[in-house]
Amino acid sequence: MKRIVQFGAGNIGRSLVGQLFSRAGYEVTFIDAVEGIVEALNEQGRYDVIVKDTLPAGESDRIGVTNVRGLHASQMDQIAQAVARADLLATAVGPAVLPKIAGTLAAGLSKRTEPISIILCENLRNAATHMRGWLGEHLPAGFDISSRVGLVETSIGKMVPIMPAEVTRNDPLVVWAEAYNQIIADRAGFLGIPPDVPGLVLKDNFAAYVDRKLFIHNLGHAAAAYFGYLRGKVSIWQCVEDEEIHSQARAVMWASAAALISKYPSEFNEADQTEHVDDLLRRFANQALNDSVFRVGRDLYRKLAPEDRCIGALRLVASRGGDTEPIVKTIAAALRFQAVDEQGLPFPGDVDFHETLRRESPRCMLETHCGLNRPEDIPLVERILTEYQSLAT
Repeated sequence: MKRIVQFGAGNIGRSLVGQLFSRAGYEVTFIDAVEGIVEALNEQGRYDVIVKDTLPAGESDRIGVTNVRGLHASQMDQIAQAVARADLLATAVGPAVLPKIAGTLAAGLSKRTEPISIILCENLRNAATHMRGWLGEHLPAGFDISSRVGLVETSIGKMVPIMPAEVTRNDPLVVWAEAYNQIIADRAGFLGIPPDVPGLVLKDNFAAYVDRKLFIHNLGHAAAAYFGYLRGKVSIWQCVEDEEIHSQARAVMWASAAALISKYPSEFNEADQTEHVDDLLRRFANQALNDSVFRVGRDLYRKLAPEDRCIGALRLVASRGGDTEPIVKTIAAALRFQAVDEQGLPFPGDVDFHETLRRESPRCMLETHCGLNRPEDIPLVERILTEYQSLAT
């Protein structure tokens, strides 16, 4: 039996990575800092993924995942030995934690005699470059990362429903998930022959799929939240069921889709991107996901950063001569976004964002933080400001 060591036993680790590789015949060793999850993995040796989605007739909504075990993040020696013996490694820990596990990974990698690949299931642009640097800080002198470690970037589009607390109290391992079940991965990142695992979709032109995820999926999701907030919505499914918001989200997604078809004609066409946008909107409307407008829209500094979903898409569409109006409206709506969580509390970073916005002006925010400061950006900034002012009434 082949072995994969999966750093992170959270929602994506269990519902996607663990599930796909277990089904393909791998033993999955999860590394996690939550003692209860590690203990349950070792006691039960299995867990269930419950699919909260519309399924074809006769298809089960329960997926049993077997051949799993756990190691606590503090068990450094055992983790190093597991890494040394593994056939494949993967991470799903989040960008903030990724540099913190580099030392543990390096300890195991330095014991290996055979090359190995690490599948980075992280929402982090240029994850391979970042990981190479973090590993280099811990690996011994003379360790040739390029020939001994494959760093595989991925595009993770799976959305995980919010689970009631009583469900996780009864079973800390059960995880809910939507039916979408793919890891889109950069074929060139693997050393040697990539694993043959159903659901692991390898792409040669991986950059196209990174852009598609950010500028269609992430942008459309955020747009639904921003327009939904202005109309008093609380959940994303409520936004998508609203005819006006649905139309606005579709328009912004299609503005990006058209630009991506122009940029990557060998990868995308009108038919497949129509299908992609339609499927995303269907998935956004899944009530079982119960994703909140607050969670999807929050963190404005990040989501309005120069290369992120909103400003990055605006530049992409403008560069391809496309219709920027839907994205202009999305950015203006984002500047008005002040949603709060279930306890009535705002996202701390967004409090600072709006204090800066009031102190320095929307124009300054667009030009400095958002990076819209080139001569060709002036008309876009003026249109965003006009739309922003129109939303005040």
